[in-house]
Amino acid sequence: MTPELKKTTESKMQKSIEALKHDLAKVRTGRAHTGLLDHIQVDYYGSPVPINQVANLTLVDARTIGVQPWEKGMAQKIEKAIRDSDLGLNPATQGDLIRVPMPALTEERRKELIKVVRHEGENAKVAIRNLRRDANASLKDALKKHEIPEDDERKTQDEIQKLTDKYVAEVDKMLAQKEGELMQV
Repeated sequence: MTPELKKTTESKMQKSIEALKHDLAKVRTGRAHTGLLDHIQVDYYGSPVPINQVANLTLVDARTIGVQPWEKGMAQKIEKAIRDSDLGLNPATQGDLIRVPMPALTEERRKELIKVVRHEGENAKVAIRNLRRDANASLKDALKKHEIPEDDERKTQDEIQKLTDKYVAEVDKMLAQKEGELMQV
């Protein structure tokens, strides 16, 4: 029982790290990247569709994303969806290409984004600690039912604590890296 418990706990902790990576990718630094627009939904003949399913996203330069609609009539709808998003972007259509320039971040906005990043990191740490708590609870339950010896329970608890420490340290490292990116001018 303990090897499977350890394995499932570790895979769930890894998923928490992946979720944090995904959340941090949405937080905008001064540089442009196409993943920034991934969560934007465009009205495509009455149904909301992710932007990458109606247009080709490319980087024009370090501070500009290019959006090339696959249908001529979609340009206005895509531009409106980008403008209405919570990203604070102002797209401009040039022919059949929509240019999305990344505005420079002010010092105040950088500090707000760092608060957002720290909040996301704290949520990831809480999720990892909750996984540790659940694993330890199932170990205690197995011990009460005499399914595992006390030594195995204690040893597995120590191993799960080491996993928790490892993943919390990884979260801290990711946060420090993202904060460094945000503070670059």
